Amino acid sequence: MRADPHGLFPSLRGYRRQWLGRDALAGMTVWAVLVPEALAYATIAGVSPVVGLYAAPAALILYAVFGSSRHLVVGPMAATAALSASIVAEAAGGSDAHFAALTAALAFTVGIAALLAGLLRLGFLASFISEPVLKGFIVGLALTIIAGQLPKLLGVEGGSGNFFEKIWALIEDLGGTSGFTVLVGVGSLALILVLKRVAPGVPGSLIAVALGIAVAAAFDLEDHGVDVVGGIAAGLPSFGFPDVSVGDLGALAAGSVGVTLVAFAEGLGAAKNYAARDHYEVDANRELIGLGAAGLGAGLSSGMVVNGSLSKTAVNWSAGARTQLSGILVAALTVITLLFLTGLFEQLPEAVLAGVVIAAVVELVDLHSLVSLYRVFTRRLGQAYGVAARPDFLASVAAMLGVMVFDTLPGLFIGIGASLLLLLYRSSRPVISELGQLPGNGHFAALDRHSESRRIPGVIVLRVEAGIYFANAERIRSEAREAATREGVTAVVIDAETVPFVDVSAVRMLDSLAEELEDLGVRLLLARDVGQVRDVLRTAEARTELRRVYPTVRSAVEAARTGT
Repeated sequence: MRADPHGLFPSLRGYRRQWLGRDALAGMTVWAVLVPEALAYATIAGVSPVVGLYAAPAALILYAVFGSSRHLVVGPMAATAALSASIVAEAAGGSDAHFAALTAALAFTVGIAALLAGLLRLGFLASFISEPVLKGFIVGLALTIIAGQLPKLLGVEGGSGNFFEKIWALIEDLGGTSGFTVLVGVGSLALILVLKRVAPGVPGSLIAVALGIAVAAAFDLEDHGVDVVGGIAAGLPSFGFPDVSVGDLGALAAGSVGVTLVAFAEGLGAAKNYAARDHYEVDANRELIGLGAAGLGAGLSSGMVVNGSLSKTAVNWSAGARTQLSGILVAALTVITLLFLTGLFEQLPEAVLAGVVIAAVVELVDLHSLVSLYRVFTRRLGQAYGVAARPDFLASVAAMLGVMVFDTLPGLFIGIGASLLLLLYRSSRPVISELGQLPGNGHFAALDRHSESRRIPGVIVLRVEAGIYFANAERIRSEAREAATREGVTAVVIDAETVPFVDVSAVRMLDSLAEELEDLGVRLLLARDVGQVRDVLRTAEARTELRRVYPTVRSAVEAARTGT
């Protein structure tokens, strides 16, 4: 079945009755994971745990209406919950009076931003967050979240601020650790992690929550100094626009763009991953519209920011889901939970919720990926780019440290900025290889990579491994001029096969270089240009000899040696 990328409920087109059982099983499995995680992620966002449940039903249904993935599950997530807490705290100016309303308003503004981006077909914006930047961002965010949850796990006051300030405050407060709280919290965390390892199909978070509630009720843990969630209003949330002013919306607007980028990048990655596994396609712009609709639904339901979840989507896919009917069933089960089961969670120890959060985000501390990025290095890259020879690793670490030191949203933009700066730096220092001719077949190869290649007497062949434009034109001129001044050189051939583009500044540089070399009695020839390079050389009115591009390096070398 191929999902219709247009219309409503695209994943349900051509539905088959035999899929119903698998979708139902997947829906119940995802619900068992979503409920405890939604409660926990709401605490990260700084609001009542029930707000996480409020956000889910409308978001799940509206994504099913507009989204293009059959398997993606939307709901509260750790990364966007932490972003939400940071942005709302700043907008609230230290006042807790309408923190929940601002949280719902942020979900609404993120929904508007995503919806507009989708309608304007701005899905390509996700590419501005590279995978290494997103990886570093998530690692830093996960570490910061864990640092914020450890005080609840240990029953101490803790502190605020960045990652390092939270850890220092925790160390100072360790003397006041509550034994019962540690037992409940660490026990819950251990249970979830063990079940995840030995029985990954079992909803460990739900079991830990159920046991935590039972133990708290049986042994009156609240009387022994264990903090519990407390009163939760039963029933459905109030529907309507959050009780905020236009000024509040303005204060949230800038932050909502950053949240949208993170939410979209994370959700699109999950959607594409499972679409590839099941051999169908998702549409980036349609995903933005689906995310936007889900955000609007969450905001109008007194909820919080939502986005696609990789972990819950994995559960959905592994449980056999075929369509978004599984997500619709999760929404229905969540409504039932809100109507009849919220009272059960009032005795839930906060240490158990902290354990659920830590268990959910600890797997995101993927230090192995950072090590793998560091290992992407060769001596030749080091010689060419110096400190920028590991751009993905540096951008990833910049994002991670940015989050840990400067908070979530600044950390994201620090990572993006570092990635773009490194890209510009590397493009301004292109690899320029000198080529020699291989014996036997006559092909040309880099002298430093192929020891058997030999220079052509009197002719220097240079290969520029990048586009030539204003930022690197002078470096290329310098390299070519240096080569031309060697003893006995009569021609310099530039192999343009690996030059994908040139700009007008590059054409002017080549013209000027040709004149300089001509004064030295050296010719400048071009070989193997691609279509764009040829078009620019012609329309920018390059010198006649530069517009005559030779089809092969060998023909250019022969022309240089014979003077034709």
